[in-house]
Amino acid sequence: MEINSDFSLRVSVHAASMEWTPSPIAGVDRRMLDRIGDEVAQATTIVRYAPNSRFSPHAHSGGEEFLVLSGVFQDEHGDFPTGSYIRNPRGTKHTPGSEPGCVIFVKLWQFDPDDKEQLRLDTAEVPFVRAEGRNGVEIKRLFHNKWEDVRLERWKANEHITIPVDKAGLEILVLDGSFTEGGETFVGQSWLRMPKGAKLDANAGPDGCFVWIKAGRSVEPAHPQIGKQH
Repeated sequence: MEINSDFSLRVSVHAASMEWTPSPIAGVDRRMLDRIGDEVAQATTIVRYAPNSRFSPHAHSGGEEFLVLSGVFQDEHGDFPTGSYIRNPRGTKHTPGSEPGCVIFVKLWQFDPDDKEQLRLDTAEVPFVRAEGRNGVEIKRLFHNKWEDVRLERWKANEHITIPVDKAGLEILVLDGSFTEGGETFVGQSWLRMPKGAKLDANAGPDGCFVWIKAGRSVEPAHPQIGKQH
């Protein structure tokens, strides 16, 4: 399966208007944003867990990162409420599920083999700081290494936002509010992926905008081992 698999192109998906697609696990549905592979895949997905749904125990041969958008995600490591940001590098194991139900934004098979850092972060505990040289922008830095930079940004209402795209690209998920870019309006669960060499030229909406941003590894091609193991 290939969905938005050409990483040299600008891609936008307005996921809130998509139907939920059932996964092989009862009670777990998804909205696929990009994908290379079948059930074992390099993928960017919004996943919905119904109350009391659970996956079987499994390892992540390609790594996993996710942001809890609503509800409470649970595994043997704890309960992770809305706003939790989790990074599980290659080789980590868990049994994910949710008693109350939850929605998460998840990325699979996008860790560098040398990226071994595991992270469980409550983003509510990370303060916003003013973005240097960027008017009307505040940032929460979630993760940074030589391969990628992950952050939350809050944009002031009607502010003009520009971000040059270098390294391996840029992707943005709207968490709240809205922005316009390239003639499109992006609202909650809207996702934009921009290739290397592009430039984000956007305007925050009348109520401002709150976004998740990743720069770097998010738009590199799939690892050659995809399809061999999960």
